[in-house]
Amino acid sequence: MTITLRLATRSSPLAMWQARHVASMLRRDHPRLIIQLLPMSSSGDGDHATPLYRLGTIGIFCKEVQQAVLDGHADAGVHSCKDLPTSEPEGLLLAAILRRADPRDVLIGAGSLDELAQGALVGTSSLRRQAQLAERRPDLRFTSIRGNVETRLRKVAMGEVAATVMAMAGLSRLLLLRRARAVALDPLSVCTPAPAQGAVAVDCRAADARTRFLLSCLNHRSTAVAVGIERQVLAGLSGGCSLPLGCLAQPHASGWQVIARLGQDGTLRTAIAHGAASPLPGRILALLRR
Repeated sequence: MTITLRLATRSSPLAMWQARHVASMLRRDHPRLIIQLLPMSSSGDGDHATPLYRLGTIGIFCKEVQQAVLDGHADAGVHSCKDLPTSEPEGLLLAAILRRADPRDVLIGAGSLDELAQGALVGTSSLRRQAQLAERRPDLRFTSIRGNVETRLRKVAMGEVAATVMAMAGLSRLLLLRRARAVALDPLSVCTPAPAQGAVAVDCRAADARTRFLLSCLNHRSTAVAVGIERQVLAGLSGGCSLPLGCLAQPHASGWQVIARLGQDGTLRTAIAHGAASPLPGRILALLRR
């Protein structure tokens, strides 16, 4: 018997890649499954001029996809996990988090931060990236740039900005790392990525047992633990995508290592902790609040 599963997703090239990747993994484990992709525009896709931190809406890249699932127009939604609010809307649950790609940020336009000219203009709408780069290079200037990956790469190529910073995972998925001459930034000392960066998440209706079962094969346990730690730190700070927080959890000899950096009042606060997963978010939050 064949079963049809409808996957809602944003319509951007990167989001479509993620949805197709989810579909491919599902077909591998459920060969008779028929999958329909339902692309849609999100609130955040319509306004490329306003910096994200000024839009003021939590989950701005997710809510239309999630609403389609809640309304029954789709069975599941595919998201960049870093775009998801730290709590699911009533009626939805986070059914799976896929194996994470490289979570690091990359610099495009120079071989390193040190190679950028004095006072160079860096294009990024991320307050997190601005805070961390300014800590290393206080002379840098920043301007907001929005749009898809190709748009941002074009602004560097045309000299509108000297450099930009992007997620390695997105460039890698679109096969653009080499063309962009992307240089990875050390997450421990230069630019700590956004919570859940590099991970793809799939949610569905909590009451939909069939879809929950179908999606269970996608979940990567180690990634889910790491992302869970990072999202708990974000939730503890009552933050969304506009909070200048970098947070990364990685396996360690003692269990897990977590580093968090928070831009606050012109300073950058750093917290590092090791140990078992469950107490780490609380320890990190206590260190950041000192």
